[in-house]
Amino acid sequence: MEVNQKNQDVLLVNEKGDTKLNVVAGLGEDGKPMVVPPKNENEPNFMKLDKQGNVLDNFMANFVRQYKEPTHFGFFKVSADQVENSSIVMQEMLKDPDNPSNKSMLDSYRVLPEDFTQKEANQEQVSPHQENTKPEFKPLDESRIDWNQLERLGVTRDTLEKSGSLEAMLNWKKSPELIPITPKFDDITLRTEARLSFRETVDGHITVGIHAIRKEPELDRPFFNVRLSNEDKQNLLNTGNAGRLIKIEPIKGQPISAYVSVDKLTNELVACRADKIRIPAEIKGIKLDDNQKQKLSEGRAIYLENMISKNGKNFNATLQVNADKRGIEFRFDETQKQNHSNTQSKDFSIPKKIGGVELSEKQQSTLKNGDAIYIKGLKDKLGQEYNAYVRVKSTDQKLDFFKWNPDKSKSKDITPLQKEEIKQNKEEPKKSKGMKL
Repeated sequence: MEVNQKNQDVLLVNEKGDTKLNVVAGLGEDGKPMVVPPKNENEPNFMKLDKQGNVLDNFMANFVRQYKEPTHFGFFKVSADQVENSSIVMQEMLKDPDNPSNKSMLDSYRVLPEDFTQKEANQEQVSPHQENTKPEFKPLDESRIDWNQLERLGVTRDTLEKSGSLEAMLNWKKSPELIPITPKFDDITLRTEARLSFRETVDGHITVGIHAIRKEPELDRPFFNVRLSNEDKQNLLNTGNAGRLIKIEPIKGQPISAYVSVDKLTNELVACRADKIRIPAEIKGIKLDDNQKQKLSEGRAIYLENMISKNGKNFNATLQVNADKRGIEFRFDETQKQNHSNTQSKDFSIPKKIGGVELSEKQQSTLKNGDAIYIKGLKDKLGQEYNAYVRVKSTDQKLDFFKWNPDKSKSKDITPLQKEEIKQNKEEPKKSKGMKL
């Protein structure tokens, strides 16, 4: 009987000094991982990882306890239905693991055994997804950036500037949108999207951080050596924020208070130190009392009415500190969204052309009424075509772009760089095959 591998993860493993990857099938009596080749025909023997994390937790705890040298192996969690393609690409990366782009990509899938034990690690490794805490008043000097490293990912300075990402990245932030990257390994091209950032290594070099897309937030794994509570997980799934300050330990034994949120573009968990966020005395014309400021500083949400938008209209919203945005975000329920959208759209000057496409009178009227329209053949800042649903944004006088119809289903925002489909055959030789991890 064919087994559905979708939404299931497995562990790839390699031995130290060896680039060959296999799939973990279980644990031997000596504590050494039992493996099978990463072929679909071996799928019945794969050790499947459950969403609750129990299988992975138990495996790693037993492995660390039984095997004398756990650092002899490297583990990577990948989707079961992509195991063959993933193993091919990652084996190429392992041939040059110190290459910054290879290291960043491998780290985004790496599983560290020490995260699953209470024993002190001799050398504590900080997650590659830790938020950079450099002062924003001191932007990055462009002369320190290795632009060749970015070009190996298929990204240029011009690409970042035209997409509006360069300024944010120079201020030690992640790119505000997903950026297509195409790292190449011999005749293999990996095509995916990720948010990018600049980071400073301990030796003073600037490297590129790759924030890859995940199927869902990894809530069951230790986050900076701390387990999230059930309430934290539920809050993160419902609102995108933990709803409280969490004591994380980037370095074991040195806890710090932090806000924790989900990156809505990548599903990556993000932490931001509490002392890096300042709670303002006034927000959108409303002065905060001590109780409201206290709640916000503790990571809790508050509801404010009669705030004033940029166009002078009143609106209501729920406010909460968001670690990914490093500031306060505005959240609207469906009723608030609709009411605010209608108010904004009536006063919003509907353009006659969007992304190079002329709008009909019917399309302009639909937008003015606060409803979405579907437009084909839009062109982004790089001149590439894409299709999208468009609606007047609910929070200010701007347009929102969606991949799915926001009036009919729970949709996901897209930006012009997130195309539905781009044919790659014209760009690559026929022998090159694009594949996703």
